[in-house]
Amino acid sequence: MRCVTVLGPSQTGKTTLVAKLASLEGTPRKSASPYGSSLTEFDFKDEAWCAIDTPGANEALALAQDALLVSDACILCISPTPDEAVLAAPYLRAIEASGTPCLIFINRMDEPRGRLRDVIAALQTYSNHPLVLRQVPIREGDRIVGSCDLISERAWRYREGQPSALIELPQDAVEREHEARAEMLEQLSEFDDWLLEELIEDREPASDTLFTISSRILKENRVIPVLFGSASHSNGIMRLMKALRHEAPPAAALRSRLAGSVEEAALSAVSFHAYHKANVGKTVLVRALADGLKQGAPLGGATLGPLQEAGNGKPISGSVEAGSVFAALKSDHLPATALLTQTASVEPPDWTTPPTPMLERILVPGSERDETKLSATLAKLAETDRGLKVMQEEGTGAALICAQGPVHLRDLRKTLSEVFRVEVSERAPNPVYRETISKPSDVRYRHRKQTGGAGQFADVQLSVRPNERGQGFTFGESVKGGTVPRNYIPAVEAGAREAMEKGPLGFQVVDVDVVLTDGQYHSVDSSDFAFRTAGKMGVKQALSQASAVLMQPVVRVEIHIPSVYSGGMVTLVSSLKGQVLGFDRDENAKGWDIFRALVPGGVLDELARSLRSATQGIGHFSKTFDHFEELYGKEADTIINAHGAGAHAH
Repeated sequence: MRCVTVLGPSQTGKTTLVAKLASLEGTPRKSASPYGSSLTEFDFKDEAWCAIDTPGANEALALAQDALLVSDACILCISPTPDEAVLAAPYLRAIEASGTPCLIFINRMDEPRGRLRDVIAALQTYSNHPLVLRQVPIREGDRIVGSCDLISERAWRYREGQPSALIELPQDAVEREHEARAEMLEQLSEFDDWLLEELIEDREPASDTLFTISSRILKENRVIPVLFGSASHSNGIMRLMKALRHEAPPAAALRSRLAGSVEEAALSAVSFHAYHKANVGKTVLVRALADGLKQGAPLGGATLGPLQEAGNGKPISGSVEAGSVFAALKSDHLPATALLTQTASVEPPDWTTPPTPMLERILVPGSERDETKLSATLAKLAETDRGLKVMQEEGTGAALICAQGPVHLRDLRKTLSEVFRVEVSERAPNPVYRETISKPSDVRYRHRKQTGGAGQFADVQLSVRPNERGQGFTFGESVKGGTVPRNYIPAVEAGAREAMEKGPLGFQVVDVDVVLTDGQYHSVDSSDFAFRTAGKMGVKQALSQASAVLMQPVVRVEIHIPSVYSGGMVTLVSSLKGQVLGFDRDENAKGWDIFRALVPGGVLDELARSLRSATQGIGHFSKTFDHFEELYGKEADTIINAHGAGAHAH
């Protein structure tokens, strides 16, 4: 079996394209996962194929990356509109990083919205691989009614719902065909010395030889051939399928491509997708790279559970052949995405790492029963969804999830409800604020308490001062003459640290220096507990006198965007009260920039929304905490009052 992924932006007709390819001969077998990916198994020219159709939403890019991990080749399905070429940029980036041989199919050419050359030129902006046009359109007025293959120089006229008819190349298309063919040969000759010599000698290479050369170049992943058609009308589908059959690498080549951290000989399979279903549990999709895998066989360090055909869910009683795709049930030890030997699961290559999740939400359980199940359920989902991060909110311990975006979050809540019967609502997390002091304060605090037995006595004199930003809490002492015995000083420090947990404004206190300067003790009533209490209450009193100031978090963001959107980033960041740090070309992706900025931690949600809007959903950012800075005025008062009201309600 050979495996191909069909990927690309939404609304480009990927699902229709897969259905038409799979229906060229016989009846396809299709299955779908709850996350929107579908697998279609079919036969073509007595050979078994599996097509993986991945969702087009940018939030689902991780699913496309994982599918490339098991694909012999891929088809990038795109729009015929030049202005929409940028929507393919994330997919071209993933394809190039994966090293997967690729063919581009420009779909919906029955709706002409631009010149073919302009589409290819726009796509080339985001591809290090040369894009090689393999066909030219045959037109009648504005309509494309057929195509001419530039290698065989045979012309075909489209027929609705039927195979195209072989025709003579119309006279008005001859010059355009010759020009496009010469350009194609020149591009191919860069990767073949024989062809270069033929062109220099002005000899016309034979079509069979050109097909052999183009097949080798695609298998070596040197160029990206470009074909076109209209899947909904079955136009260009047979030509695309024949190109896949003759030019895509065999299944054995994938094993060599993945060999790196795993020895090629030891690589038995690759897992690339997993999901949960009610009453079934975890299902893992696997591609076999060696013969002999069956129920009970060792894989990934344990034995395989029951196997099913990926296309129709029928049980597999025997073993599967190398290249086959199957579903493994009751094999919970298998990660969602991994390189698998008989004895171990190995992390997949770095290029499969999903984009950093941009949407953070607190999930609020609907009932006490849901609350007890939520934590364990989210842990299960995080195992099968690498684009999801699960944490806890600081201060409350509530379940904090980081999702790729609104669609990803919606799918997550649907899975929680339908599969695990856990109902949740959601809210935005509270930004992590801090407070500090703006002036020094000296206090003397005496803790005295008389109980039925031994009393409590501790007297401390403290000097409390602001620290430099980022220095945190520091403690020192300058006690003379043993007024506070050495063994009690650690207790004073512990009490001072405890006082930092909540300051006068209600937030954790940072960047404060406390020095114990003097004190008194009692030989009978003094204790660690008494001095700890004195340290804590003394520091609290000092903080209340030291003009507390609210501190907001400031995060450093790296925004990854196609260069065409870079011009709008300064305005976007400025509108969020951020500070632009600059931008550089992304060395790992042609046509992309990395834009750096500092923004307040409270605007990250708005940054994600604005970035999606400004970049048609393509841009994404990663973030790291940078520092805290003072916040004054009405904005600070609003936050302090809201925090106080929230704490009171809680």
